[in-house]
Amino acid sequence: MNHYSLVINNGLYFDGSPDTPARVRHLAIRDGHIADIRDTPFPPGSAEREINASGCWVTPGFIDSHTHYDAELVVAPALSESVRHGVTTALVGSCSLSMVCSDTEDASDIFTRVETVPREKVLPILQQHKTWHSPQSWLDFVNRQPLGPNLISMLGHSDLRTAVMGLHRATSHSDQPTEEEMQRMEAILDEALKLGFIGLSTMCLKWDKVDGDREWSKSLPSTYARWKEVKRLNKLLRQYGRVHQGAPNAANPLQIFDYISQAIMPLGKPLKTTLISMLDLKGNPTVRPMANLVGRFTRLLGGDFRWQVLPTPFKVYADGIDVVLFEEFGAGEMALDLKSQVERNRLFKDEAYRRSFRKFYKQKLSPRVWQRDFGDAVILGCPDNSLVGYNFAEIAEQRSVHVVDLFLDLMVEYGRDLRWYTVIGNHRQAQLKRMVKQPHTLITFSDAGAHIRNMAFYNLPLRFLKLVKESHDQKQPVMALEKAVWRLCGEQADWFGIDAGYIRQGKRADICIINPTQLQQNLELEHWDEMQGFDGLKRMVNRNPGVVPYVIINGRIAVDNEEVVPELGKEKGLGQFLAAQ
Repeated sequence: MNHYSLVINNGLYFDGSPDTPARVRHLAIRDGHIADIRDTPFPPGSAEREINASGCWVTPGFIDSHTHYDAELVVAPALSESVRHGVTTALVGSCSLSMVCSDTEDASDIFTRVETVPREKVLPILQQHKTWHSPQSWLDFVNRQPLGPNLISMLGHSDLRTAVMGLHRATSHSDQPTEEEMQRMEAILDEALKLGFIGLSTMCLKWDKVDGDREWSKSLPSTYARWKEVKRLNKLLRQYGRVHQGAPNAANPLQIFDYISQAIMPLGKPLKTTLISMLDLKGNPTVRPMANLVGRFTRLLGGDFRWQVLPTPFKVYADGIDVVLFEEFGAGEMALDLKSQVERNRLFKDEAYRRSFRKFYKQKLSPRVWQRDFGDAVILGCPDNSLVGYNFAEIAEQRSVHVVDLFLDLMVEYGRDLRWYTVIGNHRQAQLKRMVKQPHTLITFSDAGAHIRNMAFYNLPLRFLKLVKESHDQKQPVMALEKAVWRLCGEQADWFGIDAGYIRQGKRADICIINPTQLQQNLELEHWDEMQGFDGLKRMVNRNPGVVPYVIINGRIAVDNEEVVPELGKEKGLGQFLAAQ
């Protein structure tokens, strides 16, 4: 008779803590939990299924603490694009954008343009399925979903504000919540925190815009809130010991001190705060050292603070001018405010507009994320194949025109059929290695489920492990491999207050098995695949043959010999909602 449902023999075992040395051990799973961990292999016949993990790492399942799967989990709860890379717990509700409280169209319109998932796909999904309007009813829905990974959630401030004030008033500078509305927001947040939501997400970045016909191109509702509104909500987070996730306004660097003052609170309980994000930007190399200084200063004064760090070069793709980078300066914002190509072409041909665009393009000292260098932007696809592989500056030089005029001419001629990419930051490996070592950082910011034609960081944990492993191969280790696994697993579980991140006897069995020899392949390659449940919509994802042969969620196999199991996201599901402790 089999004593266990699954045994994993011969793997190099990482328990998820930074100080326990990895060594070959043997695991047994029963009833979804780790039943036994031994120094000798389990004999044949001990379990219904045996995995021989010889030569592989056996790690806790990864925690992706920055995704935008809020719409996808409604129709494709397997979330298989993350699971296939070893993610066993995913966080939704980031960047003020949960879909918990607001009405159907509002929930769609505050999400789709920001996260570049087509409104014509998301809105019908919500119209068909969304029956919930409170944290409790959302959680009831989630608990009925056949989840692939486990789920944790923030409550989004834009969602909360819109539900209480209505989208029009929530996106008006002249309208602020009444005392009754403020109390209603506090009551909803209190309900969410009691149910185990891990915190509140806010947004101060003005270039994240609303979709739809009603409040088109206004900034997200959270950006209209005065700080006294946020401080009142923070009192609840502090009371429950939960997390505030925020994004400072890039155009107002001093605004960071509003967040820092709450994280420190010398006369009260510090607030767990994570901000988006520490980047080594090409366009502003002062951002990284200044962010590092802020992190050190905040922790020195007792603050519980983390910058989110993407542990890989930040590569962004664009179809024509459709990419959020252009929202950060006036001429780009003007173009993105226009919906039709006809309107855009009329604007692009206007000489006054071109002069304005050139003026903004030359402003190198203004606050910015994009380096505004068309010489650092390579064409990937175009009806004119002779342009493919060149950057815009090279083509402009060939044609003896200003590079901005060349770009706008190509926008008129090809529009969204011209595809190009640029790397905006994290391009210097030495600086990247310094960032991921800092104690005031979280290794996260994949944005999985969003920006479906602009980015693909679904395998973020693997990219980080590759970075660390290569540093060992080069005899200049960034950190111990055990610490690297901890940064992806145990550290985040402890900080967010969830039961995950470790492989220990009696714990729930969320496990990733990795073949480290396959990490040497290029993990930055993009692949196109259909977005399940979105009526044929395709998106950029990652595929890494041979790296992750097995993933186990709650003791059941989710990835088997590199293949996502067919039953993932169907019937009962594997994952569950994990309430903050």
